[in-house]
Amino acid sequence: MTPFIAEIAGTFLLMLMGCGVNANVSLQKTYGNGSGWIVITTGWAFAVYTGVVVAGPHSGAHLNPAVTIGLAVAGEFPVESIASYILAQFIGAMLGAFAVWLMNKDHFDATEDGNTKRGVFCNAPAIPNIPLNLLTEILGTFVLVFAVLYFTDATLSTDNAIIGLGSLGALPVALIVWGIGLSLGGTTGYAINPARDMGPRIVHALVPIKNKGSNGWGYSWIPVVGPILGAVLAAGIALFLQ
Repeated sequence: MTPFIAEIAGTFLLMLMGCGVNANVSLQKTYGNGSGWIVITTGWAFAVYTGVVVAGPHSGAHLNPAVTIGLAVAGEFPVESIASYILAQFIGAMLGAFAVWLMNKDHFDATEDGNTKRGVFCNAPAIPNIPLNLLTEILGTFVLVFAVLYFTDATLSTDNAIIGLGSLGALPVALIVWGIGLSLGGTTGYAINPARDMGPRIVHALVPIKNKGSNGWGYSWIPVVGPILGAVLAAGIALFLQ
């Protein structure tokens, strides 16, 4: 499996299971309806685990443009490979979100509230406050990337693909994402990943959904800019502390 395909596959699985748990908890007439925040954060942690297990041996399992950019800033990933990784991550995220919409179509139809339907795909703040919402995404992604830089011994293979995570790296990443969700995720929904938010948001805008509400474009830049800033900050501090 090439790194490009691995990033598509890993991010697809991440979003299939991540947006999938959102749908299971939020949409009407599912068996998981109303099961709450602990189920959502746990589901996303397992989603990360699954994606990393599959993609890790082949691409390093970034599955997140912020991780790719953070590793590049830290000197652990070739700059010339950034664009292909991010493209693959967006493709995988959109495919995963589309699959979640398709399998849950009856439950989208059974759910009245447009904001609830959008929440299956992408994030929105619990209390809109641009500076604090942005700070939340910066801090959450800082924790993710800073921790990843310390527990991975990233090396470059002969084809410049990052290696070293593999299946063993899946569990620590999943635990970190679980912890971020439990501790820091309650204010914005913790995107901490531009592809995770923007890819599914685009799918929400494109697919036919009964009584679909706003796509939330006014907020959409925060889950993109915040994670990138957090990743760069994490890489910069890690380099300073070396």
